[in-house]
Amino acid sequence: MTSTNQDIEQLLWLCKSGNQRAQLEIYNRYHKAMYNTALRIVKDSYKAEDIMQESFLTGFTKLNTLEDTKMFGAWLKRIVINNSIGHYNKTMKQNEVPLDTVIYKVEDDGGIVEHEQTSEKVKQVLDTMKTLKPNYNVSLTLHLIEGYDYEEICEIMNISYANCRTLISRAKESLRKKLVLN
Repeated sequence: MTSTNQDIEQLLWLCKSGNQRAQLEIYNRYHKAMYNTALRIVKDSYKAEDIMQESFLTGFTKLNTLEDTKMFGAWLKRIVINNSIGHYNKTMKQNEVPLDTVIYKVEDDGGIVEHEQTSEKVKQVLDTMKTLKPNYNVSLTLHLIEGYDYEEICEIMNISYANCRTLISRAKESLRKKLVLN
């Protein structure tokens, strides 16, 4: 076990007892990645920050339900994604923000490697993904950018395995067609 894993486990043990310094240290280690995850889904920096902070609060209050402290990062990311998709779905139902008017951002320390971010092809793909149907965009973001497999996406989006495979297949095909046109 690496010293970082030991540090995280010790910090989490302190967090369970309400140690605020340990909570701040955990927050400082994970907040950028969690913010970027939320931002990729909700596409609004202020909402992404709110979701990230709410997710940390949820994580700290439900820390006793985490069975394996080595999985903390993935567990927290799942909370962020679920909160982000919940907010996204709520916004879509209320039609508060049209997707065409929202700016899509990916921070430098996000899930995409910095040298790829400057690549014109990557920018073109990301820009084209913005034009896809909302459920296509979310499913492709989860699958291709966040790296979730079909089973995890089924759970996150609350759809069947067959629907997930079909959705991602259609989303990829739609993306391919739009990229060919550009």
